[in-house]
Amino acid sequence: MAAKDYTIKINLTGGIVSAGDLYHILEAAEKAQVEHIRFGNRQQLFFSVAEEKLWELQQDLMAADIIFELNKDLHPNILSSYVTEDVFYHANWLREGVYKDILDLFDYRPQVKINLVDSEQAFVPFFTGNLNFIASETSNYWFLYIRFPKTNIIYQWPSLVYSEDIPGLSSLVEQVIFSNKERFYDQRAIDGNLLHNMVRASGNFVIQPITHPLRLPEFKLPYYEGFNRYGNKLWLGIYRRDEQFPLSFLKRICTICLQTRIGQLYTTPWKSLVIKGIELADRNLWDNVLSRYRINVRHASNELNWQVEDLCAYGLNLKNHLVRKFNEEDVRTYRLCFAIKTQPKTGLFGSIIIRTQQDIGSSAALTEELFEILYTRDFNPNSKDFISFKKGVAKEDLSTYLIKLCDDYYEQQSEPELLSVAAQPNEQVPGKPEELAVYKVYQCRNCYTMYDEHYGDEVNEVQNGTPFTSIPDYTCPTCGAPKADFVIAGSSLSLLQNGT
Repeated sequence: MAAKDYTIKINLTGGIVSAGDLYHILEAAEKAQVEHIRFGNRQQLFFSVAEEKLWELQQDLMAADIIFELNKDLHPNILSSYVTEDVFYHANWLREGVYKDILDLFDYRPQVKINLVDSEQAFVPFFTGNLNFIASETSNYWFLYIRFPKTNIIYQWPSLVYSEDIPGLSSLVEQVIFSNKERFYDQRAIDGNLLHNMVRASGNFVIQPITHPLRLPEFKLPYYEGFNRYGNKLWLGIYRRDEQFPLSFLKRICTICLQTRIGQLYTTPWKSLVIKGIELADRNLWDNVLSRYRINVRHASNELNWQVEDLCAYGLNLKNHLVRKFNEEDVRTYRLCFAIKTQPKTGLFGSIIIRTQQDIGSSAALTEELFEILYTRDFNPNSKDFISFKKGVAKEDLSTYLIKLCDDYYEQQSEPELLSVAAQPNEQVPGKPEELAVYKVYQCRNCYTMYDEHYGDEVNEVQNGTPFTSIPDYTCPTCGAPKADFVIAGSSLSLLQNGT
């Protein structure tokens, strides 16, 4: 009988870990004969341990005051964009001290996913959390977008949130949601205003009116690997194709950090590791350790823009298969990113999504591998509005359809008037704007959610191209308003030309 392994998960709050704390984690894992460490989509840390080593490992972790979960993920890590500061962009007011002050005020372990993200960067996703705090232009105030658990329903909090109120407000929102699951958890229609009123009735928080709408940057994933210079220092990004970081390699990295007074390391939502603040004079130390462990830091950019579920061997193998196909065809993927989903409602980040249509979790051998290819509206990876491109795709045909979809994206980029039309794999895309089909767009008078006939509504299971007038008993996917509360706002083509 095969020995049983257990998965240890350790949250690295905000994607930040001190070199000393990581060294203690690695020491305990090494004592339990662990050889590899993984990082997750929410900047957390994973490793597997054999059953006979489990008790001793747990004792060592507890002795070092390291909080962990065993074969569970009841408390998702708090994700932040702190890793991006200085190396990918320069923040206005959201600096190191603000992040740390907020994170230090969390005196409980959240059960919902919380994101703390600067609106000026594009490296860390904005809406993959349940509570998505996005920095506003006003110092120390944040937008809040709630994505209700197990749904793609997003509700914008009607006022800005003060930095110091984020932990308390998060705790209260979580309590209300879990105390009223029949209203706010895994429901097809949810009243966000009701949640707001219930929270406001239970707590007093500093509020600031929203005077300027949220403006997100265009998605451009920065190259996050290798040595890169900023100011008079270097930062180093390390990515692993198999997601496995040798434990001995990480221990040596921690030792170098401590020797050269680098206090912290940073994990990313792309399952990579970033070290900031490397002195130019210390470059040889880092080159030597990379060479010693044969760590490659020059992967192709079209391999770095993929999201795969945590600890998912099937998804990782499929990713590597598709990356090889992309390399063979020399496919351009700039400004695109991909996600592979084998389980529902995992909330991965991607402008193009490959979704399995079979039970990957089954222990039985797969007799057939079929996939659905989807993309987000305007190929915006922060959108939760998914459009089906092709269903029932066999594995051997996946790369062909994905390459076609990438080609369609760049064609639309070169001809903006085509952006309102979803290019279908079995249909010819019209070449002139006057030939494009015009779809009516309706808008909810209560929360301003739009229904575009061209895209349909995945939440309400309305297919692409469905006229609004032909839908019986339609309700707004955001606020639950009835069909009668929708008014015509124009057409998808005219709205695009008017820049809305």
